[in-house]
Amino acid sequence: MIHSAQELFEALNKALDGELDAAVALRHSLHQYPCLSGKEAPAAATLATALGLPVRSIAGTGFMARTGPDFGPAVGIRAELDALPLYEDTGVEWAAENGVMHACGHDVHQAAMVAFVRAAGRVRLPAAVVAVAQPREEGHPSGARDIVDEGGLKAAGIGAMLAVHVHHALPAGSVSILGGSVNAAYDEFTITVHGRGGHGAYPHLAIDPVPIAARITLALYDLVRSSVNPVEAATLTVGLLSAGTARNVIPDMAVLAGTLRSMTAEDQERLHRGLREVAEHQAMAFGARAAVSIDRGDPVLVNDDEMAHLGARWVQRAGLPLGEPLRSCGSDDFAFFTQKVPGVMAFLGVDGHESVVAPEHPRALHSSSFLPADSAVEQTARALAGMYVGAALRLGVVSEP
Repeated sequence: MIHSAQELFEALNKALDGELDAAVALRHSLHQYPCLSGKEAPAAATLATALGLPVRSIAGTGFMARTGPDFGPAVGIRAELDALPLYEDTGVEWAAENGVMHACGHDVHQAAMVAFVRAAGRVRLPAAVVAVAQPREEGHPSGARDIVDEGGLKAAGIGAMLAVHVHHALPAGSVSILGGSVNAAYDEFTITVHGRGGHGAYPHLAIDPVPIAARITLALYDLVRSSVNPVEAATLTVGLLSAGTARNVIPDMAVLAGTLRSMTAEDQERLHRGLREVAEHQAMAFGARAAVSIDRGDPVLVNDDEMAHLGARWVQRAGLPLGEPLRSCGSDDFAFFTQKVPGVMAFLGVDGHESVVAPEHPRALHSSSFLPADSAVEQTARALAGMYVGAALRLGVVSEP
């Protein structure tokens, strides 16, 4: 068994050299045949075959596979199985043609996980590596939440979790690896304003829910400014506002719905309370009633400070420069893992590719032209190797050189 962090780092990266060509070919296959959330069985089967390890099904279409010591602490490596309902316009020969697309880089994550886990299997590891092929990152119910609820981390002996996510906002090949909150909590809300319908010619006999819904909408946008410290990040969006069936009919009710994103659990709770108060009090002031529903999504993703610091040092030694710190109001259900065990999700900068069909199309995540270069597979795998060394130091199973 390896006891030195330096020896472990060198062994992992040497073993990775022999896995990269096959990983790029695997990435192309995964990209060409993407699967929607909840329907990832084909992708899971492809990954399981590529890993060549015994697998244990979890969270429906997901699985776990372990390599290394049978006992002692393990480090989980997460890769998401699902893709998005989106028609691809990248123009590459291996583009998807089924109206589903890996527009968030999950194909890169999957191929890199396979490369790293296969390489780790040829090293005398101080802590086991568990491949966590997770379903439903893009959909609901959350695959990560289900894995946690099913006791998957505990059953696999996972004491730390790692993931790398590609991101268009960083220079290609650079890595942001930070402690603390790096992704926001994500919640959805629906507010139904119950008024009293009537004829448009006689508004005094009705309680019109439309202007009340409009007042609530405007008041909600002020809620973030008045509730959250301006040096913290939070955002609220009303993305749906509907009412009525005819021009001259005052409807009985109006509905508005949207999202809340917050970077601390305290702000999340404060915004939940404020949203209810704003809606209920505004409605009450005009004789109406507001029913508020808040559906909690992903929690705040909080990286372990020590493991992020240690991992960053070894990621740099892998030849990957540290980019500008990236904290985002995007969300990721990897946060459910970091609520249970120390974990780190790093971001790898990629060039999102220029569409050959529509060159002016944005190249951001979730774009139909988003296509990281194949070099991102190796970069992600090398980052995972450095982060694993940091996790091994955090768990106390290796020593500093």
